[in-house]
Amino acid sequence: MANKNILLLEPGYRNKYPPLGLMKIAQYHGPRGKRDQIHFVKGTDPAVFFTAWDRIYITTLFSFEFPRISETIDFALKAANGQADKIFAGGIAVSLMHDRFISEPRWRGIRFIQGLLGEAPAISLQLDDFVGELYSDDISGNPIEDLVPDYDILDQIPYKYPVRDAYFAYASRGCIRKCSFCGVPKLEGDQRDTTSLSYLVNEVTKLYGEKKDLTLMDNNVVASPNFKEIIAEIRDLGFVPGAKLNRPGRPPVQRRVDFNQGVDARILAKDPMFLRELSKICIKPLRIAFDHLGLKKPYEQAIRYSHEFGLHELSNYMLYNFHDSPADLYERMRLNIDLNEELGIRIWSFPMRYQPTDRPDRGFIGAKWSRYQLRSMQIILQATHGVVSGSPSFFKRAFGENVNEFNDLLLFPHHYIFNRDWYERLEGKDQFEDFKAKFSILTESDKKELAEIISTYELKDVERLIPTFTNGKLIAILSHYRPMSTMAQQEIWERQRFIKTIEIPEEELVEDAGLDEDIPGTRPPTAISQPVQLSLV
Repeated sequence: MANKNILLLEPGYRNKYPPLGLMKIAQYHGPRGKRDQIHFVKGTDPAVFFTAWDRIYITTLFSFEFPRISETIDFALKAANGQADKIFAGGIAVSLMHDRFISEPRWRGIRFIQGLLGEAPAISLQLDDFVGELYSDDISGNPIEDLVPDYDILDQIPYKYPVRDAYFAYASRGCIRKCSFCGVPKLEGDQRDTTSLSYLVNEVTKLYGEKKDLTLMDNNVVASPNFKEIIAEIRDLGFVPGAKLNRPGRPPVQRRVDFNQGVDARILAKDPMFLRELSKICIKPLRIAFDHLGLKKPYEQAIRYSHEFGLHELSNYMLYNFHDSPADLYERMRLNIDLNEELGIRIWSFPMRYQPTDRPDRGFIGAKWSRYQLRSMQIILQATHGVVSGSPSFFKRAFGENVNEFNDLLLFPHHYIFNRDWYERLEGKDQFEDFKAKFSILTESDKKELAEIISTYELKDVERLIPTFTNGKLIAILSHYRPMSTMAQQEIWERQRFIKTIEIPEEELVEDAGLDEDIPGTRPPTAISQPVQLSLV
């Protein structure tokens, strides 16, 4: 039954890692599996309408990308000539919003698969042997989840994933925690170890060539009862401190191990053994989650253990817009700056905006945040590529000298935040000084009223509504919130090309719900290359 036409679709969003699930499905159907014809598309490509597809698979990632996911599913239906039973969709969004997908009338008949393809293929894919569906007799084959990813399909698309020269693997799945903000318990269940890392690495090397890095997507590897054995296996694979990959005709490159989901500070703080073991592999950066202030004590202890064992390049996830407040977030960011200065290490912080795992958009607003504050935070992070640098001078300039300055900054007009150098140092300085003078006389009550106004109304309508306001101090300052014209934005961006950018490897950046959302005044026209508007000094 070989030589069937199999279409793999990934929605056209920007993402850091290749679609591991589709890569394993490609292995199942490809030349070392069923010997079918595999075609991979990212986004949509009308050329697929000229082929009769025997099966179409769709992967999904973040729930807030629901519009792009919907577009891809509709595209798949068209490619299948309306034959919904040929379409299979899975991945994170489908698993977390399963009811939303199966309740959509126009998608009736599509199989939306929850969780992992961890059983025999025919069982995982819910194939019906009675009607003779393709490969419905495969009830005892190896689970697709356990197959080696097919890297060849990545050459079929023009999109280049920021992380691609790596072995993608799991040493464990699931998690011992049941954090209410996290989708892992629903996606993967309880913590358990997986099959041998060595087998996967050796097979990928044999089939697709040696890879530079080892990217482990475990959700809580330090909770594994076999943690020491996992680290020993990584060392045996050659990923030790200072390891380099030598490939013929190419210069040597530094290798790295990345537990890209981060490690648990609460466990790291219990015993220095964990950081001692991690220091025996070429981990860069060490990612540690710092989701709320309640973790301050174990987090700080984990950082100190890291320093003790020579792990000086650290990365830090910081959840915000959940139960926290702006002051909570500032204190966590500030702690990293203090630790950097005291210990002489580098901690890059990546604030990550909370979105409910089953919400199909980016619109969630936490109880202690406002719509305008979230947009301001997003603009600061867009200007810094999502990074909170470990440099004290950078941090103080980007986020303020103290929590009061940070709270004030979140109320500033967005074009002043994004184009900081222009308004603080260059030709927009007089305008900004006028704003600061008017802002400085606002009381806390005035600021609260201002926050309500700019969070409630569209800024383009604020000036028209000024006659309805009674607070003279706010009336005087609201003209500064008028959105900039496209021409004015373009002129500012064009004249700031010289500003120094933040230098951090793209592979170390993170994916976040807020960074790609468009806000007027923060995206230059496509003809203009976007500078980083916040300089490093």
